[in-house]
Amino acid sequence: MLVMQGIVKQFPGVRALDGVDLDVRAGEVHCLLGQNGAGKSTLIKVLAGVHQPDEGTIQFDGKEVRPTSPIDAIRLGFATIYQELDLVDGLSVAENIFLGHEHARLGFTNRAAANRAAAEVLDRLGHPDIRPSTEVGRLSPAAKQVVSMARALSHEARLIIMDEPSAALAHDEVANLFRIIRELTAQGVAVVYISHRLEEIRDIGDRVTVLKDGRTVAVGLPARDTPTSRIVSLMTGRNVEYVFPARGGRELGDEVLRVENLSARGVFSDVSFSVRAGEIVGLAGLVGSGRSEILEAVYGARPASGRVLLSGKQVRRGVVGTVKHGMGLAPEERKAQALLLDQSVTANITLGTLPEFARFGWIDRKRERAEARRLSEMLSIRPPDPERPIRTLSGGNQQKAVLARWLLGGRRLLLLDEPTRGVDVGARAELYAVIHDLAKQGIGVLLVSSEVPEVLGLADRVLVLREGRVIHEGDAAGLDEHRVLDMIMNGKAA
Repeated sequence: MLVMQGIVKQFPGVRALDGVDLDVRAGEVHCLLGQNGAGKSTLIKVLAGVHQPDEGTIQFDGKEVRPTSPIDAIRLGFATIYQELDLVDGLSVAENIFLGHEHARLGFTNRAAANRAAAEVLDRLGHPDIRPSTEVGRLSPAAKQVVSMARALSHEARLIIMDEPSAALAHDEVANLFRIIRELTAQGVAVVYISHRLEEIRDIGDRVTVLKDGRTVAVGLPARDTPTSRIVSLMTGRNVEYVFPARGGRELGDEVLRVENLSARGVFSDVSFSVRAGEIVGLAGLVGSGRSEILEAVYGARPASGRVLLSGKQVRRGVVGTVKHGMGLAPEERKAQALLLDQSVTANITLGTLPEFARFGWIDRKRERAEARRLSEMLSIRPPDPERPIRTLSGGNQQKAVLARWLLGGRRLLLLDEPTRGVDVGARAELYAVIHDLAKQGIGVLLVSSEVPEVLGLADRVLVLREGRVIHEGDAAGLDEHRVLDMIMNGKAA
């Protein structure tokens, strides 16, 4: 049904897809596997019309096609269910299901007809309990997943792409999802299924394609008969260069952070660990394992039960309390969550410590600029112009500015969530050196990264997470990428 050949997609500084091949047959579940960053999301966005390939061909039913937009892909018969659901919370279930192809007559929406049609699709999915008139924002994550599937079915799609569809579902809901998938494939619909859970792949998949570093390394492997060891080996062999500082030269001090029985319902549970001064502790796990959410809870930005202690003292919940006690966070989405893009580098660096530059209610701009310039030079932020708008800097230099912010005011603990996301290889090495130097100065670092080699190369100790639980804790030097991935995918310590 679908043949993709030699698909290439480049972004500034990154070759996300480097000649990917994929073929999908009518009526099969074709599983797409690969580590985070392997190119899976970019490939499905090419199919969905979000990105246009720079090279390569796409054939559907023997005819060459080129989806130029999401609506174009839908018209071709492709429907995509993203891991991060693209629903509109303020609209009803029925309005979300038929968004873009509303039931209308003479320019007016026929809500009664839309509600009836939505009820039929939801009943087909085994969820007649979801009312079409309910506002989507009031639904549980699992119910939202069902609505997203209902939207795909409403288009009568012949190829459905599912990106981690079971991530928000309970065990019985996963069984219902598989029932729906089998019904669809029995009718000749093809499904491209992305998941990191190998037990799911064995259960629902027919064939497997593996991506690594934007390239296809295996096509059409039998899902049930291919050994786990071979799949993991295909996923871990890589060409990307990681240049890490030597581990030596750091003395670990007293404990700066202790987390005891931290839990957030439905996200993570009973998480306990510690970080010492000068130590880098890494959290390794897949998207959805609770990594970022744990950092947010430690920082006070997410409600959670349990205790967080800094230097032996329990921290009052809330960001103000944690910052006051010497904690700083560099979040995953720096542009959306950490930066004022239209402000200067100086303004972004001093954002968290403005009171320190104030006297009688006025900001001492000269001293503020001098501190920003000192930190810019210390971290080699380029270009070396603190008054330059920060949106004009590269991703790596923007990230350095976020780190510089927390060096003001004497931080004792830094939480780094995906510190090298969107950063080219050269800038990565610089950021690795900066993180290592911060730890050398006695700052404790808690690090999250989707890239297992990055965690192992930077961290002294590693916690391996799966579905919100710590399944292994140990020295990074005693682990390798293959072993960590095996633990993550099989759900048990090796």
